[in-house]
Amino acid sequence: MNRLEALRYFCAAAQTLQFRKAASRLSVSPQVVTRVMAELEAALGEPLFVRSTRQVRLTDFGSRFLPRARQFLLDGEKLFATARQKDDEMAGVVRITVPRLPGNEALLADLLARCADYPDLVIDWRVDEARLNAVENCIDMGVRLGLEPQPLMIVRRIAQTRDLFVAAPQLLARLGPPRDLEDLRRRFPASSLINAETGRSWGWPVNDGLHLTPALPRFVSNDPCSELAAALAGRVCALLPDYLCRAPLQEGRLVELFPSLRRASWSLFLYRPQRSVTPARACWPCLTG
Repeated sequence: MNRLEALRYFCAAAQTLQFRKAASRLSVSPQVVTRVMAELEAALGEPLFVRSTRQVRLTDFGSRFLPRARQFLLDGEKLFATARQKDDEMAGVVRITVPRLPGNEALLADLLARCADYPDLVIDWRVDEARLNAVENCIDMGVRLGLEPQPLMIVRRIAQTRDLFVAAPQLLARLGPPRDLEDLRRRFPASSLINAETGRSWGWPVNDGLHLTPALPRFVSNDPCSELAAALAGRVCALLPDYLCRAPLQEGRLVELFPSLRRASWSLFLYRPQRSVTPARACWPCLTG
């Protein structure tokens, strides 16, 4: 017996005091109402109705039980109404994780502007290089840079990038241009990015067949933007994403080394976890269409 359905049948029958009319309201046969009421009475151990050929009326127990049953059904409706999100409702918390990117401020400003019409929407914005566990950290959507997305994710590639070897003109004036990669690795002060998940340096992953370990590490950071600052200061040579270097290269504040060298290509992903039910607030057309 479905107890919730049984209570609904009982309340309908108690309101009409006619099983046939209650059955019509519930879109079932009178025999179904009779059977469900008998099962409910057996489960409660008390009769709910006094039935005769002329009328149906509630027993004393049924009269006392009716307001409690109605309140139970009302509380259930309120519970589901609170949790359910209609297509046009935008409320609750949306947790977003992004790496440190030059356009973060503009991206966040645009996001907040688009959310202005939804005052009950709470944005939980996490800027972190670590790949957060989507389940443990309750992540609704994220942006990540890498070769492959996390498993069990709905993913959209939004951009491609590759790393460039760069150095400031003043560093090259002092040391001279590197003859080759080995000369760069052995003789030049280097910057390296920290792997946020292991706490160790990435070194220089040049491409899928070549990974260098600089002999003279002089700057390490978990933030590519800080690596860029160290390179612009003439402190180190760095392997940096091209989107970070584009403006300094055009302005002559950095010089690209070995421009014809094959380097790994990285993708920028927009993703969200796969879920059987996804709240409307955490959906967006490019990943659901």
